[in-house]
Amino acid sequence: MGEEKEKKIALKIVMGDKEREVTYEELCLSNNLAQEALVRLLVKKKVFKSEELLREMEQVRKERYRSPGDLTTPSK
Repeated sequence: MGEEKEKKIALKIVMGDKEREVTYEELCLSNNLAQEALVRLLVKKKVFKSEELLREMEQVRKERYRSPGDLTTPSK
């Protein structure tokens, strides 16, 4: 059988005398679930419309994520 991939620990949670290790995969999934629930709730409560969220996400993408060709190197 195949080898089980070693899971990398992102953090440890301590509650009283119990300790639990959380992997990066579990942390990522937890963050995604919380984010989706929050967005659904904000749309449901009409804090913003889903179209506004999509526009804002596109703006953030343009500001933060650039292709390598967009980067300029200073000339010497």
